[in-house]
Amino acid sequence: MTPADPRPEPMSPVERSTTAALAAVFAMRMLGLFVVLPVFAIYGRELAGATPLLIGLAIGAYGLLQGILQIPFGIVSDRWGRKPVIVAGLLLFAAGGLVAAMADTIWGVIIGRAIQGCGAVSGVVMALLSDLTRESHRTRAMAIIGVTVGLSFGLAMVIGPLIADAAGLPGIFLFTSAMALASLALVAWYVPTPVAVISAGRRRLLPQMLRVFRHQGLFRLNLGVFLLHMVMVAVFVVVPPSLEHYEQLAASEHWKIYLPVILLSLVLMSPLMMHAERSGRVRGVLVLGAAGLALSLVLLAVLHRSLWGVVGGLLLYFTAFNLLEALMPSLVSRMSPAGARGAAMGVYSSGQFLGAFTGGLFGGALSGVLPPDKVLMVCAAVFACWAILATGLHLQTRRRHLELPLPAGLDAGSARALAERLMASRGVLEAIVVPADGIVYVTVDGSRCDESQLHALVR
Repeated sequence: MTPADPRPEPMSPVERSTTAALAAVFAMRMLGLFVVLPVFAIYGRELAGATPLLIGLAIGAYGLLQGILQIPFGIVSDRWGRKPVIVAGLLLFAAGGLVAAMADTIWGVIIGRAIQGCGAVSGVVMALLSDLTRESHRTRAMAIIGVTVGLSFGLAMVIGPLIADAAGLPGIFLFTSAMALASLALVAWYVPTPVAVISAGRRRLLPQMLRVFRHQGLFRLNLGVFLLHMVMVAVFVVVPPSLEHYEQLAASEHWKIYLPVILLSLVLMSPLMMHAERSGRVRGVLVLGAAGLALSLVLLAVLHRSLWGVVGGLLLYFTAFNLLEALMPSLVSRMSPAGARGAAMGVYSSGQFLGAFTGGLFGGALSGVLPPDKVLMVCAAVFACWAILATGLHLQTRRRHLELPLPAGLDAGSARALAERLMASRGVLEAIVVPADGIVYVTVDGSRCDESQLHALVR
């Protein structure tokens, strides 16, 4: 028997451009969360009415509204299309940045961050990426998103202190608004619009959401991303002041630690991610990443008074963080019920941003009563519990994903008619036609579907 070619099939031009554009949009959105982390605990003290708890609330307010609205935005995108929802969310994000930039009190910043959080489209962006990429490339596409998150984190660690040093907090918020407006152009010019059809029974809201919430695998991943981002924000409530106090580093100099650490962490993460994809041992690598993140927090707690101890702890932390960010959304896309990908991604993203909000309050409250090392040890214990829970994650599913070539010259009306004909076939759960790429993606119940009939329909 001829061995299978180990080299992965390359992405199509549409898949490449779509992934690049949506990764850029996602990065700009995540900058809204990340760019304030290295400086707000320091510069926020200058705002009128600021207290440690309100500073934590200002950092986490963005995550609260994101967490509340990701699910309804995902549901709306399943019915009325992804791109209109993304555009509306980016406009809200830009408006919130302007409000925060004009504020001179801590409550004004909290309101601006809350408005930014109303643009809750991260889950919709990931759902659109899933719609426009083949199953064989989806882990790679999601990994690019994950790497982009890591790069945006690194960029935020550099430009956050520099912008705050030059223009204060208003400059940071104006920067996030500019990034949101730039994202609109990417969505309009570089992202195609898919034609998606699902079975009528799967359009009903209550059954759809029950399938998402009852799914044990999705539950574990949603809890994982909640804890991942809760711990991340809590860490950056306590670590920057510690660096400033113990190492005599000004906030504007912290990027000299964060940037090389994050870049090196991406190099270390990449072979682990590729091993997970090629070997099929995703769960094992996921658990390894979770355990590594918990260990990194222990190292930060024990060595946080030493510069090199902080560097080593942060290197392990970011390696594990970026690895988990790359693997988990791909698994959510793979496990999500047919016709409910937007809803499933919305729930996942809600966990992500509710975790960020909780982390702001959690870190702010704990830092008021505990020293930094104790806060970090609490975070390590919390995430170690999830690492144990992740060992029970099951990745098997009866659903299969087919990729069928489209006839040449198919217009939007003909594409929808084809999708409707495919949906009438036995065992078909979802049909997504991408005329720009010449492919229709079909999700089927493998035990009930006649593949030969589907191939006949697209000829």
